[in-house]
Amino acid sequence: MSESFRQYLRALPDFPDDLPDFDPAAAPADPAQLFRQWLEEALAAGEPQPHACSLATVGAGAQPSSRMLILKDIDDDGWHIATSRTSRKGKELAATPKAALNFYWPLQGRQVRVAGGVVELSAEASAADWAARPAADGSGNPDWQLYAVRPHEIEFWQARHDRRHVRHRYGAGTDGRDSGRDLR
Repeated sequence: MSESFRQYLRALPDFPDDLPDFDPAAAPADPAQLFRQWLEEALAAGEPQPHACSLATVGAGAQPSSRMLILKDIDDDGWHIATSRTSRKGKELAATPKAALNFYWPLQGRQVRVAGGVVELSAEASAADWAARPAADGSGNPDWQLYAVRPHEIEFWQARHDRRHVRHRYGAGTDGRDSGRDLR
């Protein structure tokens, strides 16, 4: 049975026939600018929820954990996400304030990975984020916390049919752009 399942998985469709080109030499120096461009292109291509991403954290015993959530903003503080402080991810971020985000847009064969330290944003910013949620009833949530991921590395990945996928990294140990500092 496992061999047939393996064959089944290998036979599933791959990337669409028409994939966008990506030339890292033409990428902007600011990774947030390139992300915004790719997000707009994902939206135009019909990607559902292009602002959704996987958040990976580390739990007890260095056990990795991930789940999906929505990117709230990108600004000088970092890449904003939010959750309850009392949730599993909130507890994991309190114990180990590091995370990775991964955005995946299959219609374009693209993904973006963002990894770095995490800081809590202000109580006022957290309350405003809670109040701006859809179906907000005007009540507060004192456990709601807005966080900022402060990337030390951002990688843009573009699939190609010849399997020579294109990767472009910003951060320490890369081509020198923003090397050795947080990328916000």
